[in-house]
Amino acid sequence: MKKNRRFLVGASIIVAAVSYLVYTGIRETSVYYLTIDELLSRREAVAGEGLRVAGRVGAKSVEWNPATLDLAFRLANFDDNDGVPVKYNGVLPDMFAEGRDVIVEGTYGHDGSLHARTLLTACPSKYEAEVGADGAKE
Repeated sequence: MKKNRRFLVGASIIVAAVSYLVYTGIRETSVYYLTIDELLSRREAVAGEGLRVAGRVGAKSVEWNPATLDLAFRLANFDDNDGVPVKYNGVLPDMFAEGRDVIVEGTYGHDGSLHARTLLTACPSKYEAEVGADGAKE
């Protein structure tokens, strides 16, 4: 009887520890991201906070220095109208280019720019079916 009780106590401690790790892992990684329009509408409220912002790399806004790994660009909304400047220091993602959809993870500074820790690029989704000889899509 004493062995069964010890086994149950040990098993419940293990289950509690695993449950706690799963809970904290989900809580830390499930961060909602804002669009540029949402960020611009509440920029005072999020100043100095960590956040994720989705947008598009603005046209003719990329300034990359490969010697220092400094990157500056404008994160625009999906219509390429409004935007905020982004400052990033690190390795440039392979798929990074003007007009590409990105998610910037970092802090919104009091200077009005995003200070990025991480840049996530989206894969292009403009795949089209091939057009056959008769003009029909295959």
